[in-house]
Amino acid sequence: MCRHLGYLGEPVSPAEAVFRAPHSLLVQSYAPADMRGGGSVNADGFGLGWYPGPGSAPLRHRRSTPLWTDETLPPLAASVTSGAFVAAVRNGTTGMPVTEAAAAPFTAGRWLFSHNGVVRGWPDSLAELAKTLPVTELLTLAAPTDSAVLWALLRARLAAGEDPLTAVAELTTAVEAAAPGSRLNFLLTDGSTLIGTAWTHALSVLRTASGVLLASEPVDGDPRWKPVPDHHAVRATAAGVDLLPLTQERS
Repeated sequence: MCRHLGYLGEPVSPAEAVFRAPHSLLVQSYAPADMRGGGSVNADGFGLGWYPGPGSAPLRHRRSTPLWTDETLPPLAASVTSGAFVAAVRNGTTGMPVTEAAAAPFTAGRWLFSHNGVVRGWPDSLAELAKTLPVTELLTLAAPTDSAVLWALLRARLAAGEDPLTAVAELTTAVEAAAPGSRLNFLLTDGSTLIGTAWTHALSVLRTASGVLLASEPVDGDPRWKPVPDHHAVRATAAGVDLLPLTQERS
């Protein structure tokens, strides 16, 4: 499974969580602590997306190579301060391509999105849900992967004006119904709201005076890290942090 993290709060450098922390995303790329579901390293690509300023569209740096081989991103991340960012390292599912386009975060307009997990029974299990998308969109997906299709499905909901948390929750339950046992840990942000899900995989949350950090694995030993219960979502905004169930019974 992949590893990812997302931040929302006062402007900070992504370099701390991605490169400098004791169990940074870089360390998680080659020495993850919780790779349930298979795999031992996350060497099939990486990405970092961030917002250069309030109201700005996100910028992004992605590659199809292991994070530890890239000499460009560490100084770039150190030069950036941002109030929101998403970073990910990829462990590609067998049979899916290892390309830059397959690496999170995905982006459209003001959104950044990452998926840590796998859709069981791919691609057949997503066929019915994918029929709701325009054929031209399916034919022009940047990468033929489960994550790319999930992003297309979520993007369609957001474009239709759905509340971001509702869109994430309903997509999660729809995919689970179509592909039981899938791992659907999502991160989604528009620079002012950050949503993360824990669905059959680990996610932890750290609240500090400067902001909120969500991560597949805690990046350090800060005792304030808390695990997000399975089948729950975290929503962070300037107003605070909410923990919400992701079940069909969610109000």
